[in-house]
Amino acid sequence: MNKVKNLLLAFLCLASAGYAQTTKSLTLPQVIEIARGQSTASLRAETIKENRYWQYRTFRSNYVPQLSLDGTLPDFNRSVTAVTQEDGTTAFRPVSIVNSNLSLGISQTIALTGGRVFLSSEVNRFDDLDRDFKRYSGNPAQIGFVQPLFGFNQLRWDKRIEPLRFEESRREYVENLEEISQNAATLFFDLLLAQISLDIAQKNVNSNDTVYQIAQGRYELGKIPENELLQLELNLMNSRQQVAQASLDLETSTLLLKSYLNFTDNDNIELVIPENLPEFAVDVDAALTYALQNRQEAVAFDRRRLEADRDVAQATGQSGLNADLFGQFGLTNRSDDFSGIYSNPDDQQRVRLGFAIPIIDWGRQKSRTKTAEANQKLVQYTVEQDRINFEQEVFTQVKQFEMLREQVRITSQADNISQRRYDISKNRYLIGKISITDLSLALTEKDNAKRTYINSLRNFWNAYYNLRRLTLYDFQNNQLLYSADAD
Repeated sequence: MNKVKNLLLAFLCLASAGYAQTTKSLTLPQVIEIARGQSTASLRAETIKENRYWQYRTFRSNYVPQLSLDGTLPDFNRSVTAVTQEDGTTAFRPVSIVNSNLSLGISQTIALTGGRVFLSSEVNRFDDLDRDFKRYSGNPAQIGFVQPLFGFNQLRWDKRIEPLRFEESRREYVENLEEISQNAATLFFDLLLAQISLDIAQKNVNSNDTVYQIAQGRYELGKIPENELLQLELNLMNSRQQVAQASLDLETSTLLLKSYLNFTDNDNIELVIPENLPEFAVDVDAALTYALQNRQEAVAFDRRRLEADRDVAQATGQSGLNADLFGQFGLTNRSDDFSGIYSNPDDQQRVRLGFAIPIIDWGRQKSRTKTAEANQKLVQYTVEQDRINFEQEVFTQVKQFEMLREQVRITSQADNISQRRYDISKNRYLIGKISITDLSLALTEKDNAKRTYINSLRNFWNAYYNLRRLTLYDFQNNQLLYSADAD
């Protein structure tokens, strides 16, 4: 019977262990790697990158030959149609006809001039169902062109602007990944600080409980006054309240980090304090050079200037004479059968020049041009200011980086010193050498020093990943985070 009970207990233990939560121990690099690989933010960045790529492919397709097949097969019409007679009267005749046409053509835009050339072949068929006959017509071959004169050439400007826009999107993707790293580091330290705060609160409960138990014995012996015992009891109650609050903060921070990392399990997370700081120096001039070479803003400066120039050219092009020249040369024919269209076709020529000249527009075109020119100046001034701010941001971050490293070193020493001081103060209080006030002060300074140290680590790592984002350069490994030659 005992063997059966033991086996049953073992089974229940194993079954309960299967449902027990496990604890994941994660470092800062691991959290960042997970965030860059599977977070919703990384999937969004990847989707935006793909979307911009296909937009660029659409733009590129405007400059390559386009082959198309158009047709109507068939266009059936049974109705009563008004027919004008030789004497001028109108007779209404029933008709049953079918019209069909098919056209194959290839066209090519010319970015330099904004025009288009084309080559096509077309055939038409007419069927009269009431009279049971058919006719064919068509253009076996025709070549032509359409050329705007004096107007705005959208193709030429797009060819200069769209590659810059695409290059921005490629750099933006890398910057988005670095921003994801920075956001993940922020959530990492939010949770780490919550874990540290809970650990501090739990240790304070144990410590305050020990001191309180000893103080009760000393109070009964008349060695300490009642108000001191009450103060120790109050400290114990406050520390228990801090445990409850720290537990709530831990749950909230854990949920936020799991949500960002796209975790779906219920495992606990235990974070490792990233105390080993990377050792490297950052030169301000080098950081500025990398930023201007790699950041999307550097490309955006040129793109914004070009767009302002384009708007001026567009407004100017619409303010004067606009004309379109159309020319078409080819072969045409008609026949009772399909093959006859291609037998001894006739020449076909067509030239058309259309134009539009504004006579009186009450200053509309002039206003458009002046508005575009004023906006061009505004863009130039804005870009110059943005460039100054851009360089200042990089300069400030580099200068702060070394200061933050030194701050980590100082706060780490302060954390160790305050912990030792508290241990000494606690022991001295237990033997009656110091007051409760001194002990409370040592406890407060110990807790504050630990939190200050964690916050200094947070500031350093935030600056580390922000520096990578601002320059798209890894100073730790001396390599570019973005390459113009990369796919």
